[in-house]
Amino acid sequence: MTALNHRLCISGATASDGYVRFRQTKTTAEICSICYSFSSRLPTVALRCPMRVEAVGPTGGNSPWERSDDVSNGPCSYAVGDRRVEDLAADGGNDEAVGVCEEGNKAVKVAVAAGVTVVMGVGNRVLYKLALVPMKQYPFFLAQLATFGYVIVYFSILYIRHHAGIVTDEMLSMPKAPFIAVGLLEALGAATGMAAAAILSGASIPILSQTFLVWQILLSIIFLGRRYKVNQLFGCFLVTLGVIITVASGSGAGNSLKEGGIFWSLLMIISFFLQAADTVLKEVIFLDATRKLKGGSVDMFVVNSFGSAFQALFICFLLPFLSKLWGIPFCQLPNYLRDGAACFLNIGTLSSGCDGAPLLPLLFIIVNMGFNISLLHLLKISSAVVSSLASTFSVPISIFMFTLPLPYLGVASSLPTGFLAGAIVLVVGLLIYTWTPSNGSSGASFSAST
Repeated sequence: MTALNHRLCISGATASDGYVRFRQTKTTAEICSICYSFSSRLPTVALRCPMRVEAVGPTGGNSPWERSDDVSNGPCSYAVGDRRVEDLAADGGNDEAVGVCEEGNKAVKVAVAAGVTVVMGVGNRVLYKLALVPMKQYPFFLAQLATFGYVIVYFSILYIRHHAGIVTDEMLSMPKAPFIAVGLLEALGAATGMAAAAILSGASIPILSQTFLVWQILLSIIFLGRRYKVNQLFGCFLVTLGVIITVASGSGAGNSLKEGGIFWSLLMIISFFLQAADTVLKEVIFLDATRKLKGGSVDMFVVNSFGSAFQALFICFLLPFLSKLWGIPFCQLPNYLRDGAACFLNIGTLSSGCDGAPLLPLLFIIVNMGFNISLLHLLKISSAVVSSLASTFSVPISIFMFTLPLPYLGVASSLPTGFLAGAIVLVVGLLIYTWTPSNGSSGASFSAST
């Protein structure tokens, strides 16, 4: 059956009394038209112009049934047939039209979250370097302070959110086995990473860290059944290559890898495998919670709090091993922690050479916590690979930041010779990864009158 279409163009301010009256300003009346359409198959989609619709009684004056309503249009407001997309969303109809709006909103949220993660990642790397200026003799103390301090902070935030009703009892009653696995992976990743970092040079570690993205892609394919397009895989490859070029240029990283030995390089790669498995497992937790909570989502502070608690528990078991890696006999660990606390607080006779404490270490801990939260939030609304790309993008920016005259660091470092080339390759890789080929026209048709 053919569709019946009628077009009524309004140029005046009113219609005949007794039926329907459309009021528009001169500007909108000159450029807008109202399309009435009916089809036996699909409704026509028409843009809705701002206007005022009044139902007027026969006398036109103050009839008891006279009514005036403003038709307000939101940022994604248009008509599908004779209904607005907001109404269709409420009724569960026209999933395709509503999906376009939801996808657009999600893309904006992911972009904003990724930007925040990049900023926090840069601040995390820079402030860690600054925090080690006063704590240069006590890096192990700073690491343990962050690990155990996060447990207190995260559970305090979790308590507040539970008291406010944001975190439900159903979220807290989730099985704890996945959180135990998260804590174990994080503890083992830290232990193996510390062991390898004690032998490898600083220039080689950022290069080996690029295996983190490769592990995430492989684990996502295996455990999440995710399939990546060719442009996404190629984009990830270029991102990794860009970081390697940026870090390795002029640093002698190739020789550093040879001097470190194949065993310690493999151990560092295993460390990043454990960290990648940790992020993929957290993504599994979020996806599983969505099914168990019937469309809801577990609060990220539930994941952060219990994951950090079990990580701290396993760190306690590994303390003898970890202290030995840092060259601290286990029997001398209490004295070391006491001296580290004195330097952190910058009090007493042991605080000599601890200028900048406690401000710089506290800033690092706060920003590091913000980075972890932003990274987990990005993981929750996107994927492990996207969060990894955002974190990786902070590497060249951090290298550039160290060329600025930052306080406490003395003479600023110079940029590697291949920094610009590596940064360009990295950005091109990100653009290729996020590029989405056009799928052609959608099923709905949009019409506008001029």
